[in-house]
Amino acid sequence: MKAILMAAGRGSRISRHIGSNPKCTLDVGGTALIRHTVEMLLAHDIEVVLVLGYRGEVIKAVLAGLPVTYYENPFYDVTNSIASLWFARQEIGGQDLILGNADVYWDEDILNAMLQDQRVPLMLADSSRLEEGDYLFKWEQDCLVKHGKGLKLPDITGEYVGIALLRQAIQPWFKKRLEDMIDQQEHQVWWENVLYSAIGEKNIYVKDIKPCFWGEVDYIEDYYRIVQYRKDKGLTNLTPDDLVKRLPEDAAQQKA
Repeated sequence: MKAILMAAGRGSRISRHIGSNPKCTLDVGGTALIRHTVEMLLAHDIEVVLVLGYRGEVIKAVLAGLPVTYYENPFYDVTNSIASLWFARQEIGGQDLILGNADVYWDEDILNAMLQDQRVPLMLADSSRLEEGDYLFKWEQDCLVKHGKGLKLPDITGEYVGIALLRQAIQPWFKKRLEDMIDQQEHQVWWENVLYSAIGEKNIYVKDIKPCFWGEVDYIEDYYRIVQYRKDKGLTNLTPDDLVKRLPEDAAQQKA
C-alpha cells in the first residue's frame, strides 16, 4: 500500500499564529504533526509520498531520516491540491492508495478501521461534527450525496476528515479523471473534487469514524485541541500553553 499526502499549501488562516512555518510541521507534543503521520504509515508498511510546495525544505527537515518520496508543486501559490496530486500522478496505480491532507492529525484506530473497509472509493467523515465543521458532507446509505462549506442542517450528516482510500480497481478511472480535469484547467480545486465529480455516476462511500479523535489544523484552536488530546492520552507532558510559548519569533511579531 502507498499513501500520497498533500503538503504544498501555505495555510494562510493560521499563519499569523505560527509565522512562516508550514502548519504540518507544528510540534504536537514531542513530534511534528507530519512526522507522527509518516511514522504511523511506515510502521504499517505503507510507502509514503509527499507533495511539497510552500517551504518544502522545512518539511523535509522534520522528516529527516525517514524513507519518503518527494514531489513538488512549483505552482502551489496559484493552484490547489488537485495540481499537487497531478504532479505525483505516476504514483497512482499498482497498489491500494491512501490520499490525504498533511495537516490532518489521525491515529492508528482510524487507519485500522479504514484498512478493514473494502468499499471503493472510501472517504472518511465524522458524524459527531454537524454545526462546527469546516467542510461538510451529507450521505445516505453510506454514499455521499452533497458536500460543501455552506451546507446547513438537515443537509449535514458529518464533517469530512481529509482522507480517502482508493483500492486498485478504481485507480485507472481516478487517474484519467484527474488528468482530464487538469487538461480542462480545473487546477483551482481540491484533489477531492475528482471524487466529487463522480457523484451520481459512481457510489462514493463514506465511512463514519466517530468516536475516533482527529483534527485538521486550519485554526489555532484546532492545534490546541490536538495537543490537549495527546496530553490527555499520556503522549506528551506539554500543554497547549507550553507549546504556544515555543512558536517562532516571526509569529509573535505578526500577532503584535
